[in-house]
Amino acid sequence: MKRTALLLFICLLGISIQAQKHPPQPKPAAPPKPYGPVPTAAQVAWQRMEMNMFCHFGPNTFTGLEWGEGTEAEDIFNPTALDCNQWVSVAKNAGFQGIILTAKHHDGFCLWPNPQSTHTVRESAWRNGQGDVLKELSEACNREGVKFGIYISPWDRNAPTYGTPEYNKVFLKTLRHAHTNYGSIFEQWFDGANGEGPNGKKQVYDWKKFNGQTKKLQPNAVIFSDVGPGCRWVGNEEGRCGRTCWSRLDVKGYGPGADAPSQDTLNAGNYNGACWVPAETDVSIRPGWFWRESEHPKSVQELLKIYYNSVGRNSLLLLNVPPDNRGLIPAEDSLRLVEFRVALDSIFAHDLAKKGAITVSNTRVIRLKHNPFVFYCENGAPECYNLIDGDYDSYWSTDDSVRSAWIEFSFIKPQTFNRVMLQEYIPLGQRVEKFHVEVEDENGSWRTIAEETTIGYKRIVLTETVTTKKVRVVIDKSRACIVLNRIGLFLDNVLD
Repeated sequence: MKRTALLLFICLLGISIQAQKHPPQPKPAAPPKPYGPVPTAAQVAWQRMEMNMFCHFGPNTFTGLEWGEGTEAEDIFNPTALDCNQWVSVAKNAGFQGIILTAKHHDGFCLWPNPQSTHTVRESAWRNGQGDVLKELSEACNREGVKFGIYISPWDRNAPTYGTPEYNKVFLKTLRHAHTNYGSIFEQWFDGANGEGPNGKKQVYDWKKFNGQTKKLQPNAVIFSDVGPGCRWVGNEEGRCGRTCWSRLDVKGYGPGADAPSQDTLNAGNYNGACWVPAETDVSIRPGWFWRESEHPKSVQELLKIYYNSVGRNSLLLLNVPPDNRGLIPAEDSLRLVEFRVALDSIFAHDLAKKGAITVSNTRVIRLKHNPFVFYCENGAPECYNLIDGDYDSYWSTDDSVRSAWIEFSFIKPQTFNRVMLQEYIPLGQRVEKFHVEVEDENGSWRTIAEETTIGYKRIVLTETVTTKKVRVVIDKSRACIVLNRIGLFLDNVLD
């Protein structure tokens, strides 16, 4: 009898211990509903690339011009050592996931044997007229798992039909040839420039047909122009996105080029914009877009500032790295990109937030299909560790009625940082319009070290260098319930 009672006591004790290890789990709630316009799957994948490489290359590489006249002899294009594999290697070493090539700039010269033109590589001396830069680059990208994109300017200073209704048909055929012979294209870059052609006239572009055909032939391509529809110009070429940057934009009544919204609007987006058209920040590593021997690349510190002002403000960075007249990325540019990559890795390799215990003022209990376990924070709040788990599709959210909240990180030992990263889960829309960051001082008082507005896909806040045991991110105002999938704390010793 005593033996039976003892066994019963041990079993009950075991059940009690297990209950303490696994407290009763609250009933899961429905996930948050999308708010406002939301991105397509292709737009989400595009934004997550964060940085891509632009390659301006063509006759201007040999003449030193930024905008060619369109009258240059085809033989002027004659790179002596073109190697697209080298371009892709440089891009990968720098952490770029895609490359966009200027397949046709305003001068009309085509880097592929476009049947609609007589101003192409086919008419040049390069490789006896048998060369095709688009083919070589697309194949090199495909081999190395780098995505391939194309810039094709509708302005053509060489085409005899430019400035007439016939030209739009010619341009559609040009696009069709590029879009059907070189595999999958992740981004189609449309420049809105519109100047005079050989006959002294400007063209009335048929953007509806240009975009429609592109989407039909390359359904996963994100289309760039001043107003998208896939992504928008940031409004400057200085590498600077707006301190407030909405991925929403009103496009009705606007168009690319001269018909675009103001540069301030492109920089910041529209608070109540009807369409999801995120910003892309294009800037060159050198002073000009095309290579010149007299020019040199920006410093690592300059590139870091650009990164923080683009990727760190809810934009994608498209960094131009122009090949030289040999057809190679110059060694000094390649080296600078490696230095830039090393700097980024040194800053963001160690997330101090992962060392802390997390408490939150409010949380919504969600059990996602891919994440069957509910994580308990210090205060028993589920799911808040999704903020640091590294899974893009797991997130922390507040209840529907809660539009302001705080997230606190507590550390056993003091932590030193000067960069705060926040990310909203953009498949459900962009919500946050105001937040601030606080730290606790030695006296137990809270001090604000940063105040900002939007977050979007990613926001990196530059703060003073602080050492503390407690950090609090306060979402002051959100347009719907808060949905964040990342908060990180980092120390930048390169640009401090």
